[in-house]
Amino acid sequence: QVQLAESGGGVVEAGGSLRLSCAASGLTFSSADMAWFRQAPGKERELVARISHGGITDYADSVKGRFTISRDNAKNAVYLQMNSLKPGDTAVYYCNRVPSFASWGQGAQVTVSS
Repeated sequence: QVQLAESGGGVVEAGGSLRLSCAASGLTFSSADMAWFRQAPGKERELVARISHGGITDYADSVKGRFTISRDNAKNAVYLQMNSLKPGDTAVYYCNRVPSFASWGQGAQVTVSS
């Protein structure tokens, strides 16, 4: 059974940084394309960044140049380094495969104060 566990969220002032981690199990991680998604209050979940099994990355325009996605296949982990955070980045952040599994982790709350 697939399990995804996000960690590293918190409260940070605008301009600050956070690093999110995702531990994945129950899948062939090294062959999976992975991504980070976020959902802000009252909004739909959106894809923020993704990384292919080969390490090719892609970002939403809103985070390009500020966020960096990476992965460690030996640890079955994917990371999201978030710099120059803005209040608009406030959301619950989730990791999942691309295409996503039906089940999601609990997410990591990121709150950016102005």
